[in-house]
Amino acid sequence: MDWIKGMQKAIDYIEANLTEEINYEDVAAESFSSSYHFQRMFSILCGYTLGEYIRMRRLSLAGKELAGGKEKVIDVALKYGYDSPDSFAKAFYKFHGITPSQARADGSLLKSFSRLSIRISLEGGTIMNYRIETKPQITLLGYKRRFEGMPYDEQRHKQEESFFISTRAHQWMLKGMSSDKLSDYCVITNMDDNGYDFYISAKTDKYELDNLYNSDVTGIDFMDKFHFEKIVIPERTYAVFETKKQRIPVTEYFDIRKQIATDWLSNNEYQIVNAPELAVYHWGIIGGYKERTIEIWIPVEKK
Repeated sequence: MDWIKGMQKAIDYIEANLTEEINYEDVAAESFSSSYHFQRMFSILCGYTLGEYIRMRRLSLAGKELAGGKEKVIDVALKYGYDSPDSFAKAFYKFHGITPSQARADGSLLKSFSRLSIRISLEGGTIMNYRIETKPQITLLGYKRRFEGMPYDEQRHKQEESFFISTRAHQWMLKGMSSDKLSDYCVITNMDDNGYDFYISAKTDKYELDNLYNSDVTGIDFMDKFHFEKIVIPERTYAVFETKKQRIPVTEYFDIRKQIATDWLSNNEYQIVNAPELAVYHWGIIGGYKERTIEIWIPVEKK
């Protein structure tokens, strides 16, 4: 119940300060959690980031004021945090589909984005298998792409599918050098309101990694040619969840990730920390394709 009250207090704080500069740390403090934990939970539960929510609420209210009053566009722009009429006009058009000046005309079609309100309903009662593990430092070799949106929406699924399909040569190269031939390590990091970095990577032993950095041995600068990066994941505590063994576990992976936020984290003594999250795809065919699973490693600490 404290977590629910905290979320509502945070939303109330945002609504009371939409015409002021909003510090995410102050918002999170209302919810009794860290800024990073609150932002991650908010995006998973709501389907958009905290920054997107604030932006859409401001533009919604700005449209209402322009349509129903005589305020100058520049005054409304400054009121809702825009430094210039041009930046406001671009954001306004992207959201409403019309310019601020057009919003004054009779019959103009505007969009309304309502405020969030938490309603208590009877949910849960589900069983989730998990384990708390301290993983040693891991050194990975991989390549990245900047994804738009959030890590757990339909857009992520499409972007990830395209990324895997279009980089087969990179994957086979990594597989040949990997010390774990049966698994792919996907790393999610550097998340902000504009997106996040998504790495496809593999465990690589020191000998192979040293050779990659020494083009005199291989005759090819693999790090430059394939845009490979060395990724060091420090020792850390994780909450580890796993899909059932099945041919295509990706759909269940997304379902579990949301359930972690709605059921497990909201009723637990742990919170997410600002560190890479990993999805370990056990794609190996030992036992057949029906034995595939995905492990979800959520970096956590006690509240």
